[in-house]
Amino acid sequence: MTSGAGPIRVLIADDQEMVRQGFTVLLNAQPGIEVVGQAVDGREAITRSAELSPDVVLMDIRMPELGGIQATEHIAVAQPAVKVLVLTTFDLDEYVYDALRAGASGFLLKDASADKLAEAVRVVAGGDALLAPGVTRRLIAEFSRLHGGRRSPRHRRVGDLTERETEVLALIAQGLSNAEIAGRLVVAEQTVKTHVGRILVKLGLRDRTQAAIFAYESGLIRPGTR
Repeated sequence: MTSGAGPIRVLIADDQEMVRQGFTVLLNAQPGIEVVGQAVDGREAITRSAELSPDVVLMDIRMPELGGIQATEHIAVAQPAVKVLVLTTFDLDEYVYDALRAGASGFLLKDASADKLAEAVRVVAGGDALLAPGVTRRLIAEFSRLHGGRRSPRHRRVGDLTERETEVLALIAQGLSNAEIAGRLVVAEQTVKTHVGRILVKLGLRDRTQAAIFAYESGLIRPGTR
């Protein structure tokens, strides 16, 4: 996570030079953001990320040599402070779902405007997950439904949560912010932040996006829930 003392440092990983150069120009024109490097495939993204320690990696999914999913998983484990934003052409893309499960904090369509691109970078660099305005939640719900839930041993750990933590987790999966959850439960926003932190620790999750995936895959919340 960026300390706030300097610009948000970004690494762009994409096999198309026009995409890399275009995003570099767009982001370098934004205040408080600096592109510190580029990578042409997943292997180089891993290497460059280790060398540069960026705050955020913009990661294409489909690249030669090593794809974005495997690169995301490696970076999430080796450099947990580095946030990954997945780049894709289609919002309902199963590869994006797999990347989110691997540790990405959210995703962006490649035709995103400069403002949306900069906003997304700032959101994940600040330690949050790009879950609003609901498209990520919709993708998670859709592919959880199609695959019937890809349960793993950690998904049985929902029983470790308190009743209130379980309630907060379900609201996270519905795409609510901390402020919205606080309003729904009539508690202080700081209390919600504390619950969210405990949920992530207890379940061994990276951020809110993985918490939402957990909620759907464990059956705590069903697609279409409001």
